Amino acid sequence: MTTSGTIGTVLHHKGCTVWSVSPGATVFEAIQLLAQKNIGAVPVMEGDNLIGIFSERDYTRKVALEGKSSKDTRVREIISLKLIVAAPQHTVDECLRVMTANHIRHLPVLDGQKMVGMVSIGDLVNWTISSQEATIAQMEQYISGSYAE
Repeated sequence: MTTSGTIGTVLHHKGCTVWSVSPGATVFEAIQLLAQKNIGAVPVMEGDNLIGIFSERDYTRKVALEGKSSKDTRVREIISLKLIVAAPQHTVDECLRVMTANHIRHLPVLDGQKMVGMVSIGDLVNWTISSQEATIAQMEQYISGSYAE
């Protein structure tokens, strides 16, 4: 079963608010933002340019496990620079495949060079579940004869 919907549609329903940090911010400041917004990753922006992603995983592996101080370490020192991004026209299925293949949980969404949102694997799983529930409801209505054409 394929999941219908584009990332643009997901963002339309979810919202396009993107919180970001600068590369010069401390890791502590970035962690505070993640906690305040209840998110697992944040884009690292230099002006309007996306230069990397900072995630909880970056913190645990590159700061906590290495004995660094989150108040002394700058985000630029530990961010993930390998950028894997989506575009609004990509499908949910395409993005789930990319995220799974690359072992990532967050995908920045760019329209050209402009960042227009961010989706998590949780966002896409929720979209898939909702889509499947809607399909099942339509099938049940069709089978029961109450489907309005």
